Amino acid sequence: MTHTRTFSPRLIARVVGGRLGNAAQPARDLVWDSRAVEPGAAFVALPGSRSHGEAYAQEALERGAAFVLGPVERAQGIQVDDPYGALIALGRWLRTGFAGTVVAVSGSVGKTSTKEALARALGWPRTDGNLNTPPALTRFFWHLDPDAEGAVVELGVDRPGEMEDLVTLSRPDLGVLTAIAPVHVEALGSLEGVAREKLRLLEASELRLAHEELTGWPLPRGTLTYGFGEGADFRGELVEMGCEGSRLRYGGREFTLRLPGRGAALAALAALAAAELLGRDPSEAVERLSAQRPTPGRLEPLRRGGKLWLNDSYNASPKALEAALEVLARCPGRKGVVLGTMLELGEEAERWHRWAARKVREVAERALFVGEFAETMAAGWPGATAVASVEEAARALADWAGPLDAVLVKGSRALGLERLLEEVAGAR
Repeated sequence: MTHTRTFSPRLIARVVGGRLGNAAQPARDLVWDSRAVEPGAAFVALPGSRSHGEAYAQEALERGAAFVLGPVERAQGIQVDDPYGALIALGRWLRTGFAGTVVAVSGSVGKTSTKEALARALGWPRTDGNLNTPPALTRFFWHLDPDAEGAVVELGVDRPGEMEDLVTLSRPDLGVLTAIAPVHVEALGSLEGVAREKLRLLEASELRLAHEELTGWPLPRGTLTYGFGEGADFRGELVEMGCEGSRLRYGGREFTLRLPGRGAALAALAALAAAELLGRDPSEAVERLSAQRPTPGRLEPLRRGGKLWLNDSYNASPKALEAALEVLARCPGRKGVVLGTMLELGEEAERWHRWAARKVREVAERALFVGEFAETMAAGWPGATAVASVEEAARALADWAGPLDAVLVKGSRALGLERLLEEVAGAR
C-alpha cells in the first residue's frame, strides 16, 4: 500500500448513507481487524462467524482509529445498520473513481499465480497475496493511485452470492477465469455450485478470457480461451517443462519462465493473452514474465540440505495436487511427498484423500501424510508414514527425508506446513 489517500468522515458517511458522529476524524486507511489499527485508520465493525467486530470497537479507538463504521451510534463513528453492505458501497464508490482498466481473476485453482503473472506482464499494481475478499478489495481501491493505468485484482469466493458482491464492487473490464474444480464445495454445495459462482465473473465483464478446459461449461457469449490446445483462441506451446522452470513459445517468441509447473506456464499464457486483448506490447510482456520469480509457498523451489524442496504449502486441492505432482515427477533422483489435509471438500473429503494417496504413490517412493486423513492415505503402503500434526511431522522429517533428492510439501494453508521448511532451513 504505497499510495495514501485521506477521506473526510463526512464524505464517507454520505457515500454509505450513515449517521455521522461529531468526533469522527479524517481517515487515511481502512481496516476490519482491531489488531491492525494504526492511528488514523477507519475501523469497520463487521459481523463474523464467531463474534461481531463491534465487540472490538473500543479497542480500535484506543489504538487511534479515526472513527468506527458500525451499527452502534457513537461520537467518533459513522452508524450504519449493515456494516458489510456499507463496506460494499464504499468499495464500489472508490472503484467508480478509478478511471483505469481493472482486470479481475478468479478460479478454483491458479488464480493467485495468474494474478501475479498478469500484474507482472502489464506492469500494473495488484492485490497482495490472497487478499481477495470484499473488505480487502475495498482497502485496495482506497489506496490505489487514481492515475494508475490499470490494476489487477483477485476474486475469491467460499459462499453462495459472494461473487456478486465482488463483481459489484470491482466492476471488471476484463474477467479471467482459470479453472472450475471441487474447491469450497462444502459451502457451495456441488461442482455446479462452484461453477455458478465462478462464471458470474465472466458474465459481469466486458472482455472475457477463460482457460480452454472450461469450454464444457456454459461460458458467456464472447468468451475467448487460452491454453496449449489446438482449439484455444490464444494458443501457446509448452516447449519444455522442468522441476525448476519451463520454456514457452507464444506468438513466435520463445522464452524461459523461471517458475516451475504447468500452472505457472498457463498463468504466463493467460497474462500474454490478456496483454494482447488489451492492446499491450507482447515483447514487453514477455520480457517482464521472463524476470518473474516464484511466489513464496507456491511451488517455490528451495535448496536445503542437499535436497530440492518444492514449497507448495500455501494451499491444496485435488487439481492443484495433480499439477504439483507433475512437476515433482520431472525432478531427478528419489522423490517424496509431504501432504497435509485438503480442506473444504465436504462429504467427499475422504474419497478425495484416498485418490490423493494413489496419485502420490504413482510419483513418489515415500510419503509423509499429515492431519485428519493421514491414516486413511497411508493405509496399505509400506512407504507411507502417517502423523496427526505438523509438530509430529517436524520430528519425523529428518529421518524420513534422509534418502530423498526432491520433496514436495503441500497442504491447505490452515495446517501451516511451511513451518517444516523453517525446520529444514534451521537444520542445514
